[in-house]
Amino acid sequence: EDLIWRDDRGRSFIRSGDIGQLDEDGFLTIVDRKKDMIVSGGFNVFPTDVEAVLGQHADVSDVAVIGVPHEKWGETCLALVIPRPGISPEPEAIRVWANDRLAKHQRLNAVELRADLPRNALGKVLKRQLRHPYWN
Repeated sequence: EDLIWRDDRGRSFIRSGDIGQLDEDGFLTIVDRKKDMIVSGGFNVFPTDVEAVLGQHADVSDVAVIGVPHEKWGETCLALVIPRPGISPEPEAIRVWANDRLAKHQRLNAVELRADLPRNALGKVLKRQLRHPYWN
């Protein structure tokens, strides 16, 4: 896939790998990265949407949502949660709480507790590293 492409009118565009949405005023909002999108049962799931819901849970300090293999759906959502200090939440309770607030195609298959998440120098979560053990 070429990084730069031109439309029929000769305008140049760059494929950034970002997914965005135009609002009613014509402004573009970046929603997520294409490579991080989860396709579950034919539906596109944006991890940032699921992470936003989980971020509202009182016991969650930080979270990353990745797609993991699933026999029936192709992929399902797995939440990797860093609990707030001094809290030892039950992963199943977090999963049930989140699934009550998510659309059916966004629902979590599982929640795993983590001490930390791998990050790059800019502080972005390295989701490729998180996905690797589940896909290899």
